[in-house]
Amino acid sequence: MLFKYSILALLVQAIAVRAHSDLGKRGNIASCPGYKIVSKQDMASGFSATLKLAGKPCNAYGNDVSDLKLNVDFDSQDRLHVHVQDSAGKQYQIPASVLKLDASKQTNKSKASLKFNYFQDAKHGFGFKVSRGKDTVFDTTGHPLIFEDQYIEVTSNLPSNANIYGIGETPDWFRRDTANTIKTLWNRDAADPFQENVYGSHSIHMELRNGKFHDAYLHNSHGMDIVLANNTIQYRVLGGTADFYFFNGPTALDVIDQYTELVGCPNRIPYWALGFQNCRYGYKSVYEVNDVIANYSKAEIPLEVAWTDIDYMDRTRDFTFDPVNFPLSEMQKQLEYLHAHNQKMVLMTDPAIQRNSSYGPYARGLEQDAFVKNSDGSVFVGQVWPGYTAFPDWFAPNADKWWSGELKRYFDALPIDGMWIDMNEAANFCTGSCGSGIPEDVVPEYPWKASPPPVYRPLNASNLILAPPYAIHNPASELSNKTIETTALHANGVLDYHVHNIYGLMMSIATRKFLTNHRPNIRPFLLSRSTFAGSGALVNHWTGDNASTFKDLHVSIASMLDFGIFGIPMVGADICGFNLGATEELCARWIEVGAFYPFSRNHNAIGEDPQELYRWESVAEASRRALTVRYTLLPYFYTNYQHAVENGWPVARPLVFQYPEIAATSAIDKQFLIGDGLLISPVLTQGAVTVDAFFPKGIWYDWYTYKAVKGENKEITLDAPLEHVNVHVRGGAILPAQVPAMTTTDSRKNDYYLVVAVDERGRAEGKLYLDDGETFDTPHRWISLEYKNVAPKLTKVVLLGVDNVKTVRVGGASQSAAKILSENGSTTVEGLSIDLNRSASISFK
Repeated sequence: MLFKYSILALLVQAIAVRAHSDLGKRGNIASCPGYKIVSKQDMASGFSATLKLAGKPCNAYGNDVSDLKLNVDFDSQDRLHVHVQDSAGKQYQIPASVLKLDASKQTNKSKASLKFNYFQDAKHGFGFKVSRGKDTVFDTTGHPLIFEDQYIEVTSNLPSNANIYGIGETPDWFRRDTANTIKTLWNRDAADPFQENVYGSHSIHMELRNGKFHDAYLHNSHGMDIVLANNTIQYRVLGGTADFYFFNGPTALDVIDQYTELVGCPNRIPYWALGFQNCRYGYKSVYEVNDVIANYSKAEIPLEVAWTDIDYMDRTRDFTFDPVNFPLSEMQKQLEYLHAHNQKMVLMTDPAIQRNSSYGPYARGLEQDAFVKNSDGSVFVGQVWPGYTAFPDWFAPNADKWWSGELKRYFDALPIDGMWIDMNEAANFCTGSCGSGIPEDVVPEYPWKASPPPVYRPLNASNLILAPPYAIHNPASELSNKTIETTALHANGVLDYHVHNIYGLMMSIATRKFLTNHRPNIRPFLLSRSTFAGSGALVNHWTGDNASTFKDLHVSIASMLDFGIFGIPMVGADICGFNLGATEELCARWIEVGAFYPFSRNHNAIGEDPQELYRWESVAEASRRALTVRYTLLPYFYTNYQHAVENGWPVARPLVFQYPEIAATSAIDKQFLIGDGLLISPVLTQGAVTVDAFFPKGIWYDWYTYKAVKGENKEITLDAPLEHVNVHVRGGAILPAQVPAMTTTDSRKNDYYLVVAVDERGRAEGKLYLDDGETFDTPHRWISLEYKNVAPKLTKVVLLGVDNVKTVRVGGASQSAAKILSENGSTTVEGLSIDLNRSASISFK
């Protein structure tokens, strides 16, 4: 959703960014004594221990906690759990009611792939190492554990120029810069600023070391900085506990499988979600949306889902319809039309509820005590699209009941096919409870339109919940800027300070609960802007308010790959860009990428020129070509998504996941794979009509011409005119396909066929997953696909007229096992074993 900053806000943000830019600005860290183990109890699957502060408290950013508990559990053969918490149990931890983690299988430590060793350093106190074979994958040597009420610091050493992936959500290149990088986790409504924190929080990181992947995840909902500098990774956390999980891998897919087993595997999507979708913020009426639907059909560009932003609402209030421009009766007709043509409808819902007693959702929520409170017990009142607003408190006992009731009224009026929950960081246009004490009938101007700009409550720097001693690198004037105030209270007595980052996750839980109860056996489709660990089990994601630039086009690939690590494989960016307005060339190049996003949707902002794919003929043609590939390969996409459901595996993958042994793939994010068999090599540079594409060793086949390309672990320059995207099939893969149609429903009625791409040995294999694409209890089937062009072995050679043969060499290698027989001036050579699927030279001496 578009949010325009005032000039004042931009200046404040710029000042904040500069203030946080110094990595070396630290508290009294050097004097921190660390901890020492004072008692220990061993178990077959790990041990527990008591830690005590090893010296005088340093109180660097709070109050040192003197007594800690350490639990080390070998949860499974490939998962190690290391948890340091305060003995008193006062520090906030994520409750299982919000995110229930996979239970420990209590593996005997002698059978575990990861090993845990601790040590006591005279200077830095207690430390530990996690190792895998000869590699130490997490090592706190030389760094004290700091555990304070509002600050926790854990530091691990890294190799020089380490290959680190993950940690977000942040628009950035896929391979993280380990030289001088701070990744901040504080969910934030921001229009995709490069390398800054945005909508979600994911503390998982993967590392590739010596050809193998491993992984660490910190289970903590507090704001934090994760710092990559000086050959270390350092966690600086504003509270909670040091609750780490380590994953053995050793492949990238193994790591993600192990992580999603812990936090939850991706949700099962309906098949139709894989179709192309269209939206914009700023459609003026239901009739304009009707025209858009018709124009896609006229242009012969597939359209699966018609989306509408908040424009359909009456005064931008949830669960309402604009009686003039989007009357309910006309919206119902649109939905009927879409369903008659095998198409779908998705609409937006925000968490913020207009604070007005005459507005039913607010009145009923107030009656059921469903809203976040100020510390004095009054309702916290911020400002969002409909004016002054209250925010659902997902911890409140009646919140689910109230939310489900409002959604049922909404769905009874218009039974849409999927839901889009936005602004759920939660976004707030003001700072603090700015609507408290203001009459209900007052509807304020948007801050960016107000003149003079509104003045909000000053920051009370002495309040350590508003201004904690350690300032994470959130580029805003304070933590509460543009969100619920950190001092706000939830029904369980917890301050928002502790649970800010899980607000969107909790909204996802409540919304999905309604959808699955409302249509018990139908797979829901739910898209969320804010995410956390485990969100993939509930929702899907788009990357937010990007810009119509070639840089953001490139970054969109990296962000898509990030979310594969985060366990949210159904992900995509706004095709053609949301802000700033797309050019014809950019839009053509973007659909050539976006046609292969797992979640493929065009979307742009109010006030920008329209960018539906039919607006330019070159874009329309590029769309038809690229989407024809997508719709032809829908069975392949769906099969790969089922791999995600069962194993967590990403649908879109970086080359390094498939080819970790090739050093050149470690930072490639200008190309990507769908599954392990389809390579996409798009143009990401303005004005370019060729692309330098990296091809790993092996045979690759051009999708369009079937021409073989010999990969040699280097780049090859490919032609790429404006309406063409290069797509190659890996030799050795079998891709299931269908004759494409204009919708997924019609495509599924057509015949299947297989694209068999043989490798250098004449072999190929693949999988096909089949079910009804709609229900949970559907009959289903996995089909294994295999092709072998295998000739019998060459075992014997008869040389007529040739005698006196002493040795035989095949490909330069002596064949000592060969039996050589000479008779009547000729020679028989037996006992050979030559593969006729490969070229080979045979020499006789």
